[in-house]
Amino acid sequence: MDQPAVTTPSRDLAASSDHLTPVLGRYFERSWSHGEGHRLFDTSGRAYLDFANGIAVTALGHHHPAVTAAIHAQADRLIGPTGAIGYSEPVVRLAAMIAATMPEPLDSVMFINSGSEAIDGALKLARRVTGRPGIIAFRGGFHGRTFGATSVTTSSLNYRTGYEPLLPGVYVAPFPAAYPDFGGDEERAAEAALAGLRTVLSSMIAPSMVGSMLIEPVRGEGGYNPAPASFLRALRAICDEHGILLIADEVQTGYARTGRMWGFEESGVVPDVVVLAKAIANGLPLSAIVASLARMETWGKSAHGSTYGGNPVACAAGIAVLETIAGQGLVANAAARGGELMAGLERVAAEEPRIGDVRGRGLMIGVELVADPATLVPDPGLAKALIAKAADLGLLLLTCGTSGNVIRWIPPIDATSAEMSEAVEIFGEAIRQV
Repeated sequence: MDQPAVTTPSRDLAASSDHLTPVLGRYFERSWSHGEGHRLFDTSGRAYLDFANGIAVTALGHHHPAVTAAIHAQADRLIGPTGAIGYSEPVVRLAAMIAATMPEPLDSVMFINSGSEAIDGALKLARRVTGRPGIIAFRGGFHGRTFGATSVTTSSLNYRTGYEPLLPGVYVAPFPAAYPDFGGDEERAAEAALAGLRTVLSSMIAPSMVGSMLIEPVRGEGGYNPAPASFLRALRAICDEHGILLIADEVQTGYARTGRMWGFEESGVVPDVVVLAKAIANGLPLSAIVASLARMETWGKSAHGSTYGGNPVACAAGIAVLETIAGQGLVANAAARGGELMAGLERVAAEEPRIGDVRGRGLMIGVELVADPATLVPDPGLAKALIAKAADLGLLLLTCGTSGNVIRWIPPIDATSAEMSEAVEIFGEAIRQV
């Protein structure tokens, strides 16, 4: 779909942003004009290779022709939400398409607006369906900023400070982060985390009082740490034994991001509830809760709702996203490009002692920076300086981690080998300059 070139007068938008709240944090103070493909352009016309993607949202890049065409076509037909008064074609169709990507018995989809809202909905579902108040989350997890999502988020103390008391009945168990405490040994990390979980269940809350366990298959904001497959399988067994619902937060890990369509597939487990957002509509606000029809029916009609959830335009974009992933083999592409990116970053790490660890799955890779390779003390200052330097050199990256010392790599899932090489070269130059 041909579009005229976008031209924007060079302008520092930050200088005229007095009426924008200072509460919203920003990684950069740059002023953006437009995006094309995998490049984001500032208001002076300079292009940046965008490996930030609005925090894993524009997974197909900017101005994707299929997504843009779908948005235009639907906007000319129906924009307003119809969920509360009936049905519209893109909403019904997208629900069926999402269900088709899921293992049995996950066949029922509820559309919401954001990841945080969908997490809140999933927690409500679990409490009402099981009749149990307890929620177990895992240390360093990020699940959102609404009140319920904040209550299960521990990736940063700032997200919780000043909001207590939060949702009652939440218990936080260890997450099996293999680095640095276990020298990268995933199985040792899994064993230790399971021991910590069993302590929670034996001394803090009885399993019979727990309604749900909530986990990211790869811890996102908390540091891009994959949960070992053995750990997720153990969680599934514990949940089965005690009648607990296992909720997979796939907000960041879904849509081919980990080299599989869904992050939980790596372990072979099937969650009871899956939460989706971010890449679902390639930039438009949309999220979803997926569970079995039987559980949705038990939750009950009008037990939850959303005015804007399932907006027809967002759902039309969502259809185009899934069609593109399937039609262009992007799950396989994410796995292949992720292997190339991992190899390139490991080459940089081999020559740079300030890189303590390179880890991840598919195109969800974390590079952990340390002040001292002997003590492995985190170096958040270096991480912040490094993404600033990379941006100066034309590459957009973000930080994450409970100490803020991890560079997160989230390229578009349709990125090319050439773009992997370009990004690694820029990153290598940036770390040499910092």
